[in-house]
Amino acid sequence: MKWLAKAQMQRLRADGTVDGSPLDVAFNPTEYTLTKGAQITEIPIPGLGNPMLQFVHGQAETLAMELFFDSTDEGGTGEDAKPVTDLTDPFYQLILIDPATRALPVGLFSWGGDAFPGGRSYETLGSNRHGFKGVIESVRQRFTMVSSLGVPLRATLAISMKEYKTLSELVAEQSVQSSDRPASQVVGEGQSLTDVADAQGNGDDWRGMADANGIDNPEAVE
Repeated sequence: MKWLAKAQMQRLRADGTVDGSPLDVAFNPTEYTLTKGAQITEIPIPGLGNPMLQFVHGQAETLAMELFFDSTDEGGTGEDAKPVTDLTDPFYQLILIDPATRALPVGLFSWGGDAFPGGRSYETLGSNRHGFKGVIESVRQRFTMVSSLGVPLRATLAISMKEYKTLSELVAEQSVQSSDRPASQVVGEGQSLTDVADAQGNGDDWRGMADANGIDNPEAVE
């Protein structure tokens, strides 16, 4: 028998370790949305019908979802009713400033193991595809059932998270993306391909450079 995999929210310390017990969602979300954008600026060119587009920087990815909570199974709807806020407050705390760090706590939403979309890599977590690490940028609580005594019994939390990466994680990610790009070098008059290969750290690779660049005379580069 297979147990239903529960989505979790975990609060993380600066070193990536879990701070406290994971927060299990009461019911797995039926859907969630991942959004990634880029900052583009328009450069107007006089006389042209459209501006040139210049990439400025990437924007942090966001995760948006709704989580449903119900406390009626624990105390019914009468005088013994249990407030649903006992379940929702731990999630709401994730948008409050941590007094120790004077910053928003970092959380990790995980569900589905390696199947979580995006193939993200977080150095602080030790391996890839651990879910979505970020800070809560907004929480909207909607109470959909309230007892006659005013006790909230059911709630839906609309949560928006913005992905958080350390500086070392951002640099490492950029290095991986740039490693497959061919290197280029400005050469001076009279330089040979051997000189260029030596500058790249491999003096024996001049033949490959000549073939790749269509150079017939490897002794000089025009």
